[in-house]
Amino acid sequence: MLVLDGFNSMAAHAFIDPFRAANYLRGQAIYSWSFLSLDGRMVTASNGVRLGVDGAYDSISQAPDFLVVNASWAPERFHNRRLKNWLRRLAHRGSVLCGLDTGAFVLARAGLLDGYRAAVHYEHIAAFRELFPQSAMDESLFVFDRDRLTCCGGIAAADMALEIIRLQQGLELANASSRYVFHERLRSGDEGQFPDMREPVGYAAPPKLREAIVIMERNLEQPIAIPDLAARTALSQRQLERLFRAHTGVSPVRYYVDVRLDRARGLITQTELSIGEVAIACGFGTPVQFTRSYKRRFGTVPSKDRIAGRVPFQFRSFPSHAGV
Repeated sequence: MLVLDGFNSMAAHAFIDPFRAANYLRGQAIYSWSFLSLDGRMVTASNGVRLGVDGAYDSISQAPDFLVVNASWAPERFHNRRLKNWLRRLAHRGSVLCGLDTGAFVLARAGLLDGYRAAVHYEHIAAFRELFPQSAMDESLFVFDRDRLTCCGGIAAADMALEIIRLQQGLELANASSRYVFHERLRSGDEGQFPDMREPVGYAAPPKLREAIVIMERNLEQPIAIPDLAARTALSQRQLERLFRAHTGVSPVRYYVDVRLDRARGLITQTELSIGEVAIACGFGTPVQFTRSYKRRFGTVPSKDRIAGRVPFQFRSFPSHAGV
């Protein structure tokens, strides 16, 4: 596993531990792993955890069966020719290449996801689609497409690891490994990142509200009018207004603008698109209108947030969504 600065610590451990459990339960070392960094030095995760590694990425003499790229914040920092060439050599030598969280961005920048399906954390889906239109982006937990594996990160990395165990060692060991690490069930990669439209604590928004929000999220570049949104959900405009105010505390118009601004913030902090390009991609008529709305929601203008927004939240001196 190549861990890059700011990597996803939960995904790293969630991915490795099912293999540890499989070794223990089988009574033999079926799997072995090592951690690599760019320079062979300790790496700090996005949550501040520091991880010791076994060496620099280009120090290994034998191509691994699997090379897992684990990144999180600002994957564009690792856009360098030496790393890209090394990844391409591993692909040529038959290694299966995996991306955890934004690890898919690193693989895609090396041209290694062209023509492949891929998955990333939902926060980065819009940015990935804008940057890499030659890849098919899935909103799934993880994707297996030939010799490329990608995962949205977090606990879903355990699901991907358990699927590898199931395919290689059989369902019995995958089940036993899942039980051993107290993973409730083996989720399919095709399962969406929000499959049942329920919040983790159990609260479920009314189906009509969810339907309206999904329509909003799928129509960002060219927003649809609120009367048309009401018609598509089989509600009157007054019913739609009441539904949003009762469950979100704001009007459909305000909610829709905030959905577009949330996408815009992802593009501002995760891509090099110009302010004008982001404004157009998120359905704002002019950069001036976009900047004014952006400052209202996030307390700063896009040009400043382009720098500050790349800093992991726990290192900030102020909350990102203060007052929201």
